[in-house]
Amino acid sequence: MRASDSDRDRVAAILREHTAEGRISMDEFNERLEELYKSKTYGELAKLTADLPDVDLRNRPAKQAKAIESKDGMHSGMKAAWGAWAMASGINWVIWLIVSISAGGGVYPWPMWVMGPWGVILLVSTIFGSDPPKKNKKKK
Repeated sequence: MRASDSDRDRVAAILREHTAEGRISMDEFNERLEELYKSKTYGELAKLTADLPDVDLRNRPAKQAKAIESKDGMHSGMKAAWGAWAMASGINWVIWLIVSISAGGGVYPWPMWVMGPWGVILLVSTIFGSDPPKKNKKKK
């Protein structure tokens, strides 16, 4: 029986999955893909996956993204927030220093109003912030 384009696409997806899992190499994947698009019948398609285990592409588990934590246990988003705070604070202090020197000294230290409240909010979030939510596994 003759195979359709959707049948070939389904087999290509299966071959991609087996390549991703390391069952076949990229070279072998390319060879099989070349043969796949030359195939005309279901029998020719079946030969391409005969030595591979069955894959159900409809019931694949969804990949779950993990929150990246550093060695000190701080979430990567919190590290980025602290980095942005430090960068903005540094830039403001440099601007203040340049203005103070060019004005002859005695300029009010306004950068503390930028870094103070922002720093307090970050500190409270770091100390009392919650961990990323963890999914509870249901018992059957």
